[in-house]
Amino acid sequence: MSAAIDALLATVTRVVWLVPLLPLLAALLIAVCLLLRRGGDDAGEPLTAGIASGAALAALLLLALLDLAALAGLLPGHLAFGDWLHIGSVPVHLSFVLDAYSLPAATLVTLISWIAIRFSATYLHRESGFQRFFLGLCLFLAGMLLIVLAGNAVLTFVGWELAGFSSWLLIGYAWERPLATRNALFAFITNRVGDAGLMLGIGLAVWSAGTLEWAWLAGDGSMSKVTVRLLAAGFVVAALVKSAQLPFTPWIGRALEGPTPSSALFYGSLLVHAGVYLLCRLQGLLLQVPDLMALLAVIGLLTAAYGSLCGLVQSDVKSALVFATVSQVGLMVLCCGLGLFWLAACHAGLHASWRAYQFLLAPAYMHLVRRPARPLPRWLATRHWCYTAVLQRFWIEPLANSLLTRPTLALGRDVRALDERFIDPLLGAPRDEERSTTAAADELIRGHGVAGRALFAFASRLQTLENRLLLGDGGTLGGHLQRLGHYADAVESLLEQPRYLMLMVMATFAVIL
Repeated sequence: MSAAIDALLATVTRVVWLVPLLPLLAALLIAVCLLLRRGGDDAGEPLTAGIASGAALAALLLLALLDLAALAGLLPGHLAFGDWLHIGSVPVHLSFVLDAYSLPAATLVTLISWIAIRFSATYLHRESGFQRFFLGLCLFLAGMLLIVLAGNAVLTFVGWELAGFSSWLLIGYAWERPLATRNALFAFITNRVGDAGLMLGIGLAVWSAGTLEWAWLAGDGSMSKVTVRLLAAGFVVAALVKSAQLPFTPWIGRALEGPTPSSALFYGSLLVHAGVYLLCRLQGLLLQVPDLMALLAVIGLLTAAYGSLCGLVQSDVKSALVFATVSQVGLMVLCCGLGLFWLAACHAGLHASWRAYQFLLAPAYMHLVRRPARPLPRWLATRHWCYTAVLQRFWIEPLANSLLTRPTLALGRDVRALDERFIDPLLGAPRDEERSTTAAADELIRGHGVAGRALFAFASRLQTLENRLLLGDGGTLGGHLQRLGHYADAVESLLEQPRYLMLMVMATFAVIL
């Protein structure tokens, strides 16, 4: 009997890759049903919810068996299933890490996600985006499982992007509302800063450490302090953005635009702790740079104070809960900065469980709570300048909007203008007014009979010859000159923009240095 159990656990160990793959397959199946317009009505809701719930439950059972194998000492700490790709000469393995950090985190992620999926089946009954919501939840579960189980930075990056994409998808769940799409855009742009930090860390790991596996990324102590500091800084930026630490906190308040179950999973219990998990995974690297750990401690302490102050003036349940979450995650980052990684991991697990319960209960609070809201503390109510600063969240959100959202939208308008004014003419696509004029001319000029059609064809040949040889409107050389003039005008108008002037100045300094 014992031999059979050991054989079963060994088999489960070899298929650990099924754990993140199951919710990904569920998302694919729901997407196919969505494209085929099946299961979108009330009768099809149980099928969609059943697919998502079944995948989460199957992943949870596999993780339970892996936990048993770990307790029995039959589980290796690192598993690799061959090479996935190569970055230069550095191989990227399809590897998974199964240790005291990853297995409890993966089990907790799957359990909370399964509960939220079951809750959502009733909460979102008869919603028009029912299938789209469960598609996002399955993508999120697959991404989070990759984040906590991945054995290398590239596989973690894949999960990082899946979780970020599903977050953007569900923040803009009510896409017909402009506020929802604006908030989704703001959260998406802010998180791209963290993605850039993660990509920077991956690139530096390839160049300096020669490996992307978390188990060996810290090296053997031969890397210089500057290299280690730069390598760790990229991953730290990614962790701070994903966990909504200062100065990247404003995005999480806007992310509450999505439905309550997604808020419970993303910003209350799971996604907001992904940065803390990454810091715990990097402890071997961070311990080599005490100054960076001191910076983490300061940021965590300031974020905890910021979340506590802003939570005092919130008038709705979800906003109060999310700022309480920001405060608690700040304390976890503070623990990481002090070197107490095990305490940060335990705090993250307990906080995730409690906060998920609170967020899922949030819609019923107004029926459960019979007493008025707690008044402001006296020290805050009597200091109007302090109260105003807290109420405005210390004006960090307008600053982030000016530094991130507006330049991105302006760049998008510039690219669109470039496409409409220059790319389309180069490809031969007519403008809107030209389309209507050409269609009207084709209707007016039409040859009849053999002689009419022959004359019309002869006239067309002469017109083509004229367009190719002469400098008239539409002529080849004239068209080139006109395009050249348009390009010069475009470059001149772009250089007049302050953001491009700053880019030129920075590029000049970079070349000089």
